[in-house]
Amino acid sequence: MARESFDKEVQLLRLLALAGGAYNRQQFAARLGISVHTYDKTMRYLKEMLSSLKQPLSPEQETELSEGLRYNYYESADPLLLFLFRAKSLKESESVRLAVILTALQEQSLTAKELLDCCSETMPTDYASPDEKTIRGDLKYLEEVGVIVRASESRPYRYTAANGLINELSDDELLDLYDFVDVMANTQVPSVQGYLLRDTLKKALRKRGFDSAVAETHLYKYHYHSRILDEAHLHTIHRAIRERRWVHFIYHAPRKGKNYSAKNTNPLFEREEQNEPQPLLPIRVIYDHQYGRWYLIGHTKRNAIAKYRMEGITQIEEGEAASEEEFERHLSTVERQMAHSWVVDTLRPIKVVARFFNPPGPNFIRDRVEAQGQWGTITEESDESFLYEIMVNGIYEIKPWLRSFGSSCEVLQPAWLRKEFIAEWKEIQAHYEPVRENI
Repeated sequence: MARESFDKEVQLLRLLALAGGAYNRQQFAARLGISVHTYDKTMRYLKEMLSSLKQPLSPEQETELSEGLRYNYYESADPLLLFLFRAKSLKESESVRLAVILTALQEQSLTAKELLDCCSETMPTDYASPDEKTIRGDLKYLEEVGVIVRASESRPYRYTAANGLINELSDDELLDLYDFVDVMANTQVPSVQGYLLRDTLKKALRKRGFDSAVAETHLYKYHYHSRILDEAHLHTIHRAIRERRWVHFIYHAPRKGKNYSAKNTNPLFEREEQNEPQPLLPIRVIYDHQYGRWYLIGHTKRNAIAKYRMEGITQIEEGEAASEEEFERHLSTVERQMAHSWVVDTLRPIKVVARFFNPPGPNFIRDRVEAQGQWGTITEESDESFLYEIMVNGIYEIKPWLRSFGSSCEVLQPAWLRKEFIAEWKEIQAHYEPVRENI
């Protein structure tokens, strides 16, 4: 399917994750900028995709895709964050063919011609049989990504699945490895590859006869679905940065309340496109841990720095290449203007001073400030508190971080920021005032 359809489905999944059942069909379609008919067709396609890749849904779960995506609450990351990537990262025929190849190589080592015969015999009749050149291309790809290895050094080469690491581990070692990957996949950036590795290890445990409950020692409810969905663009953007290429995309700013715009290919019903493609020379990709957002930083044709939230980017395409000199010049400009950016802000640098109070027992406040405080400096004040100073571009991005410490943080400078915090805490206190004096 076309790249446009991929973007549409990503944005639909994002709305399902964020809004759940809060929108009706008409509201979903309006937010996506598509017709209700297209919305219904996309929902049917996603249901079919989910049913083919996961266990069949119950009739109740089939009623609403939002429920089907969450049929295992703590495992919701799996279908929501991965099934689209699995179904869209390869053509359907490629995914079937690669699955046949990997299955055959699990038990024995085979040559390209033997795999060709295996594919011809095993693949469904509605798929065309591959030729030897296609099989060799698949083997080269699988060898490059480390899924298979050569079992012989002489021609004709024989290949086998690269299961050496897993097969050499004891049961306890495999369980420990799975627990480690499970934790890291749910807490680190990015996580798509981590979830895929986690699935592989879970299958290895099942193959050894372990009950599924043995592997599920940690339960997670992931809150930043869009972080993973935005990884669909990361590979294209990172490749463009490495190759110093411009990119072109349609951008929907969050404040506009629309996530996508249909690309009408019928000339009889062609309408004027309100969103013009944005040309950008990508320089950096930045992740905001506070809100789980990806940002694309780049240079525009107007000789200015531009910042885009990744969830608003659709229909991205690579363009012409820039010279190394041009890229380095723009890179130095971005680094200079964002030297004091807490995340991506480029406002005037301001000195922020805050006092943090040490808790009794383990000093988790100090540990968190040291881990998250970036280039800020810490000065010991007393046994009860310490001072934290930082020069930062504006205060809007660092303010939620300071606020998250609650009563353990006292803002000292600038004075106007201190007054803002005082007013905010008084407002919060007012919400907790008793309704009656005797309560």
